[in-house]
Amino acid sequence: MEALLKLIDKNGLIVAFLLVGLLTWATDVFSKRVLSSKIPGSAIAIFIALVFGYLGGWIAEGEKGLADLKLFQGLSLLGGSMFRDFAIVSTAIGASFFLIRKSGLLGLISLVLGISVFFVGGVVLAWLMGFRDAVSLCTIGAGACTYIVGPVTGGALGASSEVIALSIGAGVVKTIAVTIFTPILAKKIGLDSPGAAMAFGGIMGTSSGVAAGLAATDPKLVPYGAVTATFYTGLGCLVCPSLFYLILNWLVA
Repeated sequence: MEALLKLIDKNGLIVAFLLVGLLTWATDVFSKRVLSSKIPGSAIAIFIALVFGYLGGWIAEGEKGLADLKLFQGLSLLGGSMFRDFAIVSTAIGASFFLIRKSGLLGLISLVLGISVFFVGGVVLAWLMGFRDAVSLCTIGAGACTYIVGPVTGGALGASSEVIALSIGAGVVKTIAVTIFTPILAKKIGLDSPGAAMAFGGIMGTSSGVAAGLAATDPKLVPYGAVTATFYTGLGCLVCPSLFYLILNWLVA
């Protein structure tokens, strides 16, 4: 047993990948066989991971979730800023400007509208929570866009770890909601064509939520929604800590 613990301690990152892989596989199987794919496995995996994170932090009386437990220290590296930034770059690098042009004016409007609406919604929520400084308001507003844009904005503006955590939480809730409700509401909102999928991806923005939701709706729509959702993330990382922050700082001042 002692040898096993030493092996896990020395290979924490590999163990973290293994745990995430097993969780993803198990929830995917559960979604297909038990729920008939009505709720995507990724949404279930995110929810279970949040529960485990809460329990881990509660048991260890720490602030890093499961990573506070010695057996799962590798999760702190897997979920750290290095892999986060790598995910951002790898997501954005797969997008093509020529593909986004195919969506025309509709795609552009959906991107601008999606980022603006969710950012404003996040700022209003942060204001109701008692935050009054531009940095915190902007960080939480960016988190409402996606859980990637939030920490990127917070890191650029020097936000506190608590505020960055709130921004990630807001983005995760949005991702889960988009993942679950997309296949349920797809027919009612006319989400049945490539053009509609690109507009949907541009408005919702969360790449993982859009991809999982569209996969449960119609796998053929996933590439179209993913294109604009990817640009959403990149555009959000660009305008939230710059243009939107300057506007907020001026309004708050």
